[in-house]
Amino acid sequence: MADIPELTSFDQATPQELTEIIAELEKYRERLVNDTLSMAQRAKIMKAQALAHLEPNLAQIDSTLQALRERQVAKTNGN
Repeated sequence: MADIPELTSFDQATPQELTEIIAELEKYRERLVNDTLSMAQRAKIMKAQALAHLEPNLAQIDSTLQALRERQVAKTNGN
């Protein structure tokens, strides 16, 4: 978790702030998938092809979400 540079700025975040950050990132992920699939449909690109192109970004988002959730649990437990 400490090796993810994007998360170092969240070290001082409170559990409540982490909850808000996680919620916003989840909304962003959902919007990204929905917008990509919508554009793929209009461009007549297969859904599987569009998702395959998007997968590296989704993996990074999911990794960041997992790290944030772990940090939130640690802060909630007083660590």
